[in-house]
Amino acid sequence: MKKILKSAVLIALFSAFSPVIGGSSPQRGSPPPPGPPPILVKIGEDLHMIQNPQNVVSDIGAYGGNISVFLTPEGVILVDSKNERMHDDVVAKVKSLTDKPIKYLILTHNHADHSGGAAKLHDIGVTVLISANDRENMAAQSNQQALPEIGYSGQAVIVMGGKEARLREFRGHTRGDTVVYFPADRVIAMGDLLTTHEDIPPIVNYGDGGSWTDWKKSIDEILTMDFDTAIPGHGPAVNKQQVRDIRNKMVAIQERVRALNREKKPQEDITQILVKEFNWGAGPAAGNIAGMMQEFR
Repeated sequence: MKKILKSAVLIALFSAFSPVIGGSSPQRGSPPPPGPPPILVKIGEDLHMIQNPQNVVSDIGAYGGNISVFLTPEGVILVDSKNERMHDDVVAKVKSLTDKPIKYLILTHNHADHSGGAAKLHDIGVTVLISANDRENMAAQSNQQALPEIGYSGQAVIVMGGKEARLREFRGHTRGDTVVYFPADRVIAMGDLLTTHEDIPPIVNYGDGGSWTDWKKSIDEILTMDFDTAIPGHGPAVNKQQVRDIRNKMVAIQERVRALNREKKPQEDITQILVKEFNWGAGPAAGNIAGMMQEFR
């Protein structure tokens, strides 16, 4: 059996999912939400996605974000974990695909809709990785109960059963977003650097070090990679041209905000213009307007 984990800078953290003082999880012990469960979507021969049933904002609190399930002869690699109360459903879905154990969980970033199920997976023997930057974001959360035992910086590679998952760190949604590239499948899992359903628009989290300027740089770099299919943090999988289309829309929004700032338009007017022209700026995106106005002054 051959397992390789390497990176430009790899930090093996002795805390091994150690408790964080003062943390508690509001979801601990909660039953799964009512309604239809998430669904399995086949992306490739050895790659599946666990996707929410409706891809709407209300699904995020109920279920969390998307999960990528990468199958190898020696075990399973998951990308993201949904929330804690979806643990049993996630494990059952993996068992419906393979009798091999889940060996690794890669977290694309620190937000609970992607990382909330990590502690329970660690409890059953799964090794959990996240970028060192977003591990620090997790540690700063007042209600954070546990931390991944491995943080990496820059790049890392997991090779298991002759199959490879390549991790690269970017800045955009947070200051340490992880993108996972599966070269044999020509698929990339992008976390919340990419969302694809109109009801859940792309946003950045300024409090966790996100930046629209760096989001653009990151997407431009990702688009140079050799992939056909992208798995987003929320919404259905898309092709490379669709990623480019989303990039172009968000860059146009950024430039529009810059122009409206020059005209000294108030936030309310800017919001109304963005919603009218781009169908972006309401719902979850509304909280990004003030930060975007500061960033693109």
